Amino acid sequence: MLAKRIIPCLDIKDGQTVKGTNFVNLRQAGDPVELGRAYSEQGADELVFLDITASHEGRKTFTDLVKRVAANISIPFTVGGGINELSDVDRLLSAGADKVSINSSAIRNPNLIDEIAKYFGSQVCVVAIDAKQTDQGWKCYLNGGRVETDKYLSEWAREVNNRGAGEILFTSMNHDGVKTGYANKALATLSDSLTIPVIASGGAGKMEHFKDTFIEGKADAALAASVFHFGEIKIPELKQYLCQQGINVRL
Repeated sequence: MLAKRIIPCLDIKDGQTVKGTNFVNLRQAGDPVELGRAYSEQGADELVFLDITASHEGRKTFTDLVKRVAANISIPFTVGGGINELSDVDRLLSAGADKVSINSSAIRNPNLIDEIAKYFGSQVCVVAIDAKQTDQGWKCYLNGGRVETDKYLSEWAREVNNRGAGEILFTSMNHDGVKTGYANKALATLSDSLTIPVIASGGAGKMEHFKDTFIEGKADAALAASVFHFGEIKIPELKQYLCQQGINVRL
């Protein structure tokens, strides 16, 4: 059985790491280069860097900042934000990214998933899905949670899977920053219906939440931000705890 992964996430706005609640009320969380280096040294399995306003502002991800983070870490590095075409992928891989995360552009142009998988390999293509539980079901959102779409989580995730994505990063907008646990029911439904790994995002507040998302949510990896940025949970201690709970993690 593959080891479960712990993934800190750097949400970047104006060159600084920020963190919000339900995708709003952003506050500063530190320098991305310093945070990235610290997480790499603490034993994080991967690092995710999301330029959270790139799509909304209609611009590209900050390449120079990606280069600086990449130069300071020794773990797999996923970068997202404002990726609309293959040249963007090429630019970010050249800057030191190992994978790219696409979200808004994938919904607007699903063929981009096929193209990235074809030219760079499925392992490079992470499709991020920001979804909110509504009266109609789990609806997918664009532009950092600003724009509701007509797509539903489970159908869109299956399409992403079938088009050749390497994994899915599912963020529950209802759970984001609230620290009451991940959307485990939705995660388990996704995991049961897909053939690719699912990364859980949104809701981590204590160590038990990671255990629960691996067991109840059947997640392959758990992503978190504020609990790591503000020192509420230390990655080495989290991994020791998970190991004691019988969950396979890399120590």
